[in-house]
Amino acid sequence: MSYVKPKQVIENMIEAGTDKAKLSIHNMVLRGILSGALLGFGTTLAFSAEMQTKLGIVGAILFPAAFVIIILLGLELVTGNFALIPLAVLEKKATIKEMFSNWFWVIVGHLIGGFIYAVLFVVTVTNFGTTSENMIAKKIIQVAEAKTIGYQAIGATGIIVVIVKAVLCNWMVSLGAVMAMTTQSTIGKIVAMWLPILIFFAQGFEHAVVNMFVIPAGMLLGADVGFGDWWVWNQIPVLFGNIIGGFIFTGLVLYATYHGFSKNGVSLYKIKQSSSIKEVEDL
Repeated sequence: MSYVKPKQVIENMIEAGTDKAKLSIHNMVLRGILSGALLGFGTTLAFSAEMQTKLGIVGAILFPAAFVIIILLGLELVTGNFALIPLAVLEKKATIKEMFSNWFWVIVGHLIGGFIYAVLFVVTVTNFGTTSENMIAKKIIQVAEAKTIGYQAIGATGIIVVIVKAVLCNWMVSLGAVMAMTTQSTIGKIVAMWLPILIFFAQGFEHAVVNMFVIPAGMLLGADVGFGDWWVWNQIPVLFGNIIGGFIFTGLVLYATYHGFSKNGVSLYKIKQSSSIKEVEDL
């Protein structure tokens, strides 16, 4: 059968986190660039569908196509890595330094990829700067401003709101990466991944990598957003919230319930399978 049981999924998460932590810098950056650009494609696809149908849910249904491509090609998506690599660290199969190195270099790749696609997309929707009437361009400007100065307008409360929306977002996005491990079938992987990604996008939560495209694109199109607005009121708090959502609500909780924290480097679940209750308690 193609179904993979949860305990094996956790083992696969640990293995995937280990492999990602050991990647070379150039592979982290290159795979991060591709992922950043692909999520840009997914975002503009979703906006195009919304503009054409006047139904936001249609865009949400289509957006996961980009995520599916990223996972099936084995590219690097830092929001998924927020859930996977910490488990490898807990298992002592990767170091904290390797974890932060992966996160940093993949983010660098995302910024490059998102900006490259933003520039190319702006060229297409403005006919190389000769028109400003494109509806998708107006949508991007609106979204970029809402994600930055929109939060700024409500002060410190805005930071709390953006962090919570980022936590909720990556709870689902990182779960999408995990759901791909629940089956060995390609079709099964696509369907399993699609569900949590649709849930996040349909509700307008905050995804750090999507924002690495949509906010710079909005700025290029003339949004009233400065570099400081982007990073202070969105990018930094969103990254923080995405880490919490991925690591705690997906990685750590699944690890705790299906794998168990270790003592002396040995999984408690493995001990229970081979020892008496008293022996476990004595550890």
